[in-house]
Amino acid sequence: MSIYHKENPEYFDRCMKSIWDEQTVKPNEIVLVKDGKLTNELDEVIEKWQEKLGNIFKTIPLEKNVGTGQAKNIGLQKCSYNLIAIMDTDDICCFNRFEKQLAAFEKRKIDVCSSWISEFEKNEKEIISYRKLPEKHDDIVKFAKKRMPVNHPATMYKKDLAIKAGGYKHMLWFEDYYLIVRMMQSGAKFYNIQEPLVKMRAGYEQLQRRRGLTYAMQDLKMQKKMYKLGFINGFELAKNICLRVPARLLPQKLLKKLYKYLRYR
Repeated sequence: MSIYHKENPEYFDRCMKSIWDEQTVKPNEIVLVKDGKLTNELDEVIEKWQEKLGNIFKTIPLEKNVGTGQAKNIGLQKCSYNLIAIMDTDDICCFNRFEKQLAAFEKRKIDVCSSWISEFEKNEKEIISYRKLPEKHDDIVKFAKKRMPVNHPATMYKKDLAIKAGGYKHMLWFEDYYLIVRMMQSGAKFYNIQEPLVKMRAGYEQLQRRRGLTYAMQDLKMQKKMYKLGFINGFELAKNICLRVPARLLPQKLLKKLYKYLRYR
């Protein structure tokens, strides 16, 4: 995980409880990258968990805020184990997330395992939508040509293959997608568990972050990267640009309707 000064201390504390207190299978190590100077309230929560977990909880302090992609890349390098679960510091793991994902790795020849997510706005018990994704590798790759094919905050992957693909690279708002595409290109095998294993603090309030000219231009940049990698062809590039970029420029009310259409209640 990486955390920065705008994170809500209560959200982070709830996240940690879901990762440790409530899990049927607990992690061997928790790596938290402190992306720049944090608030006193966040530092207090981090210190509380440090005292509770000892050497299991490893914090990596950065002097300056470097952004999500670079912070995650630093965290990736610092992880001691080859199997890494990714988590956002304001989300909530379902109690059996790690147990389910480890079982999938044991049963299947895979390198990356994600799952569906459920989304909520304020009350984690009041789910407003789900993000459902294809289950098997070939369908996941096909889906990736038009949209992010895994829910990254619910993803578990092999460290060596993430590093082989180049790790997280700078691609504002699309660092996760960019890594996933490159892992596919390098031969990693994917699987999505067909149930939600993470509750995501998202909903319609997050739409504002995913719209606007700057976001549209970054989306366009990502599409061009996928084309240069040979992951999509010219027709797919043109189709994605026509569908994705204008959507980023829609008024919020229309984008909300599109968002509801792309989710499954």
